[in-house]
Amino acid sequence: MAGVGHYVPERVMTNADFEQILDTTDEWIVSRTGMHERHIARADESTSDMALVAARMAIERAGCAPTAIGCVIVATVTPDYVFPATASVLAAKLGIKGTAAFDIEIACSGFIYGLTVASSLIQSGVYERVLLVGSEKLSSITNYTDRGTAVLFGDGAGAVVLEAADRNDFLASDLGTDGSDPSLLLVPAGGTVAPLTAEALATGQNKMVMKGREVFRFAVTKMIEATDATLRKAGLSRGDISYVIPHQANRRIIDAAAKQLEMLGEKVVITVDRYGNTSSASIPIALSETYAAGKLHDGDVIVFVGFGGGLSWGAVAWRWSART
Repeated sequence: MAGVGHYVPERVMTNADFEQILDTTDEWIVSRTGMHERHIARADESTSDMALVAARMAIERAGCAPTAIGCVIVATVTPDYVFPATASVLAAKLGIKGTAAFDIEIACSGFIYGLTVASSLIQSGVYERVLLVGSEKLSSITNYTDRGTAVLFGDGAGAVVLEAADRNDFLASDLGTDGSDPSLLLVPAGGTVAPLTAEALATGQNKMVMKGREVFRFAVTKMIEATDATLRKAGLSRGDISYVIPHQANRRIIDAAAKQLEMLGEKVVITVDRYGNTSSASIPIALSETYAAGKLHDGDVIVFVGFGGGLSWGAVAWRWSART
């Protein structure tokens, strides 16, 4: 990784704010999620707007010009439009229209899938430098009358610039999905199964719904399995890990998985208390903050791991390079 960056909107929505609109308390939210606040985008602030700020930070830290980017990938489930791809809009805003650009829609696993795809494009020689961004405006699909989900989600973007180097820092990945029961976590209306009609809008079918208990059990199991599978592919053990940067869905999920992986304390990066669940943006935001804090050193082994709608899951083992 040649550069990392992130952005969160200025507006902060605290648990106290939710106490004013829902039958809930700060204690209830913290005990079940570990969340204290989350950032919410302005009405006129789009997914590509947030991606642009994060991307510019990553490009500046990489020490290259936007014109050096050969491909732009955006992981998001809240695109600017159904089409064109938000990545193509972002490329134009960066002043590099004509550059290859596409979106990945695999929910909270988006950054992990994107990191695997981007690394493969570089390793195969198709591109020398790829910009990968996870950007989400989840407030646009959150039902703020549902206590079970409203408190979970926030907005933001994280970005990385990947480039060819003598040392291959991408060590291994493990990806998977199970689409047998989409109802576990989805936005019901807006696709070809259930078009976005006036009735669907009136009944809130354009907002996220989730079966929390089922997703919780699935998440913990798959995060452990994906981590161990990735380590096996990389020829590493749990003891080789310097940091685990998990998807920031819920503090209880992170703690349960970390305990079973025997990864406790400062080895596990936590940002969910301040940002909530920002889907595909959560891992790159956490990575960017960890880098900015000066905690990453050349040769550190990082495991990125997460899960999301699909249901999807995945992990990537990465060796940190001091060139960032």
